[in-house]
Amino acid sequence: MLKNERVATILSTVNQSGVVTVQELVNDLKVSSMTIRRDLDELEQERRIVRIHGGAQSIHFPDKQEASYIQKRKLNVTEKTDIAKQVASMIDENETVFLGPGTTNELVASYLNLANLRIVTNSLPVFEQFRDKHSDYELCLVGGTYRERSGAFIGSLANELLANIKMHKAFVGVNGINGNSIMNANSDEGQTQSIALDQSQQKFVVADHSKLDRNDFYTFYHLDKVDGLITDQGGEKQVLDRYQKITHVYTDANTKQKERFA
Repeated sequence: MLKNERVATILSTVNQSGVVTVQELVNDLKVSSMTIRRDLDELEQERRIVRIHGGAQSIHFPDKQEASYIQKRKLNVTEKTDIAKQVASMIDENETVFLGPGTTNELVASYLNLANLRIVTNSLPVFEQFRDKHSDYELCLVGGTYRERSGAFIGSLANELLANIKMHKAFVGVNGINGNSIMNANSDEGQTQSIALDQSQQKFVVADHSKLDRNDFYTFYHLDKVDGLITDQGGEKQVLDRYQKITHVYTDANTKQKERFA
């Protein structure tokens, strides 16, 4: 296959899928990962795609629709793993903790080593991770109307239950943060997350650096109302410094988090 044919195929695949990984393109086109990365870099320079960690995203994708659950799982895996470790380090024995929907929060179960914990979630994937890895924990799956795109239970039933639960900490994922606005793609899901935050003594937003300075459809909470933004170290310093003026920004899983709550 000639280069121009390969590049055209890559562009078509990215636009059709919305998000594609380097490895998927390597498997489809039978060329080296170095070749694929070079082609993606050239396409980005021509502003025909958006390069993301481990792959590429269509320039039309954010305007068309929210990423699917499967697509989100491919994005920024290293960064999400770092954030999940931070979240786990901030959870203490015997607490009641809310973990909202999101592929980052799904990873938290792998990094917890506590004897006793109560996990509350409206995310089916988060629940399944804890059921498989920590069956000895008390798990509370909040029911309601199932939203397949995010794997979340939302709506009046979910809201009513959460409004009657008190939790020590809540960790909520987002699709975008811009200034003081915390946003996602669905108003019903946002309202459910907002209630969970209100019912928690300490409130945290979970977002990899690609979500910073990014807008989405629905503003469901404000950054100055939470106790911290948990992100990775990939963000630009000036961007992180700007958000540090609004709330505490956590970027290091190796820091003794408990000292920050003193």
